[in-house]
Amino acid sequence: MASSRSIQDVEQTENYYHVRYRDPEEFDEIRTPDWAANVADSVVSGAEVRTGDEHGNENWTAQSVLVPVEGVADESAAREAADEIVAKMES
Repeated sequence: MASSRSIQDVEQTENYYHVRYRDPEEFDEIRTPDWAANVADSVVSGAEVRTGDEHGNENWTAQSVLVPVEGVADESAAREAADEIVAKMES
């Protein structure tokens, strides 16, 4: 999986901090695979990862991480959790 470790944006909804690493328009397809959810859940219970198939190649990259609002103290903690999740996926 290609690295995309720079957070571009964080949006808080009622239930999640949506930590975006890449623009969804950069991908042909975006999925929330079970294996990535297992990795995310090991960091913050209920977290999810959206991975994308980049245009023009076969690399799947973390597009965004959804961190439950109830699982972290604030936006800063959501950013840290998202980075930890992506790092675990890349290892």
